[in-house]
Amino acid sequence: MTENTAIKKNKKVFIFDDNLEILELCTEILKDLGFEVKTSPTTNGIEQQVKDFLPDLIFMDNWLPDISGIEATRLIKANDELKNIPVIYFSANSNISELAAEAKADDFIAKPFDLDQFEEIVCKHLDC
Repeated sequence: MTENTAIKKNKKVFIFDDNLEILELCTEILKDLGFEVKTSPTTNGIEQQVKDFLPDLIFMDNWLPDISGIEATRLIKANDELKNIPVIYFSANSNISELAAEAKADDFIAKPFDLDQFEEIVCKHLDC
């Protein structure tokens, strides 16, 4: 195991999306990269979900059951225990950069995304 792989093994990514195909695809990519992954199709109890897993990175969809991705991201960013976790907003909305800014997300990626682009944004925030 290389040092880089050892570092990644300790890194955790949480994905919030109600599209099961997206969750499966992202999980497969991230696990292949050596990350621990947790997914949720709902933002119900968002702060507790994040506290229970304490990820190093969060992917947040815009359209989610319970509360929107914008509201969920704002709750995370307003919480002193969670605010330093980077949140990547990802959505098929054409105005994703505006939505990400409104949510106070750290970055964004548009759906559908290129696999290399997805890996790049993960590595940008997790130093891989």
